[in-house]
Amino acid sequence: MNDTSLGKDKAMVESRWSAKAIIRDAGIGLALISLIIIFSLASEHFLSANNITNILTQITINLILAVGLTFVILVAGIDLSVGSVLAFASVVAGQAITYPGLGPTEAIVFAVAAALLAGTLCGLMNGLISAYWGLPSFIITLGMLNIARGGALHISEAQTIYDFPEQFNDFGSASFLGMPVVFIAALVLVGIAWFVLHKTIFGRMIYGIGNNEEAVRLAGHPVFWYKVAAFTICGLAAGVAAIIYMARLNISSPIAGIGFELNAIAAVIIGGTSLMGGRGSVFGTLLGAFIIGVLANGLILLGLNDFMRQMITGLVIIIAVVLDYYREKYTK
Repeated sequence: MNDTSLGKDKAMVESRWSAKAIIRDAGIGLALISLIIIFSLASEHFLSANNITNILTQITINLILAVGLTFVILVAGIDLSVGSVLAFASVVAGQAITYPGLGPTEAIVFAVAAALLAGTLCGLMNGLISAYWGLPSFIITLGMLNIARGGALHISEAQTIYDFPEQFNDFGSASFLGMPVVFIAALVLVGIAWFVLHKTIFGRMIYGIGNNEEAVRLAGHPVFWYKVAAFTICGLAAGVAAIIYMARLNISSPIAGIGFELNAIAAVIIGGTSLMGGRGSVFGTLLGAFIIGVLANGLILLGLNDFMRQMITGLVIIIAVVLDYYREKYTK
């Protein structure tokens, strides 16, 4: 890539540190702070150390899934299958980690590799089919949702897999400086995703495709493979989330992850990433995941039942989508 084309690429990408981007993330941050203040006043338990640890632990899986989805939504796609892919990857890993004759270390390595491979292959399939035929990713990933869920039920014979090595479970419950290790792992992934999106040519192309796919294509870049890579990263993230899920709960379940895709999409949209692609950030996704987690935790402390929490969370998603519509309308 020469300097001229690189300059054009940069011009297609919204600067992450532009005034608009900073104001957008600041607005999301203020919304999060407002929620924290409201729930702190409403419940004396909200800011307790135990509850803060619970929030950090509970948002970990959603954050990892949302980071992967950020790549897909930035190229103007969507992935509805991440919850089912998580279940599929966890069941495959569950079979691997309980395979007879393996020592604890070999079983853990085998399981982690199996989960990552299963998630990556599902994401790769989503990307190849969607990009090759130019079909709506909504339809393709809806099909994958059923394929992965059915595969998880078939492989596990609809049974929960458990009895993992003690070292594996220790990872799920460990903490460092009072912070859950699984959440620290999620933050590391956020950092890696931020670097890839904002410091590499690959990241510029992801933004560029969302802004103007044809311009990227005319500039000579392989749009097909960039889009496939975005979906593959999303599948890989689901595989990572499956490992965290298994370590936290000490089980692999074929019914795991039901509804997880909606929370992850909500975190991305609330975090300011446009459904039209080309605009947003993984830092915003982090804030969005916190908003979803704080909202869910606070509503539980206020004594709202599961039905009411679902209604309120759905309302927040609709508001975020409407705000995204007006943001698109007035920034053109």
